[in-house]
Amino acid sequence: MLKFRFASISIVVLLATAPLVYQSCTYDVQVPSICFQEDVLPIFVSKCAQSGCHNGGRKSEGYNLTTYEGIMKGVKAGKPFSSACYTQISSGSMPPSRSVQLTQVEKSTIKAWIKSGAENTSNCNTCDSTYTYAARIQPLMDKWCVGCHSTNNPGGSYDLSNYNGVVKSVTNARLLGSIKQQSGYSAMPQGTSPISDCDIIAVTKWINAGHPNN
Repeated sequence: MLKFRFASISIVVLLATAPLVYQSCTYDVQVPSICFQEDVLPIFVSKCAQSGCHNGGRKSEGYNLTTYEGIMKGVKAGKPFSSACYTQISSGSMPPSRSVQLTQVEKSTIKAWIKSGAENTSNCNTCDSTYTYAARIQPLMDKWCVGCHSTNNPGGSYDLSNYNGVVKSVTNARLLGSIKQQSGYSAMPQGTSPISDCDIIAVTKWINAGHPNN
């Protein structure tokens, strides 16, 4: 009788804790292998380093989130929950509510990068210079640009969160010169190195093909 009662209590405890285990296992979005320069840096540059925020200016509060060295001031390698750069975004306190927020995938990417050692890695993936708008160009804009160029915050009057807005930057002959950071153009992304040669090739191919909405 005593054994049966003990077994019943164990089953009740197991069932009671199961939802908690399930939630903890499913909260993080699974992300593939992570490269700092291609996957992590764009999140900080686009979502955290807008003008007047953490871009190395006077209002950066000691954090310049446009460089690996600056980001690492708020990171403890291997310990995301001891890293200000992660705890601030995971709690929702940063970016401010008026700014474009990080997606769950972006939060999980930063967490996984820190947990894996927070290394300054680059060129981790084979170059994909295909140029379909939906699969290549808009995701590139989302990664690097929409923090400063969104519908609610169209920096320079450019909204790069949708096809029409991106095409406007092409027809005004601004997009390519800016992402190449050429003289006479506003260097984009601001405050950091140009996007990869592979990404620039993809954008160039898309523009030369007549910037199709494909």
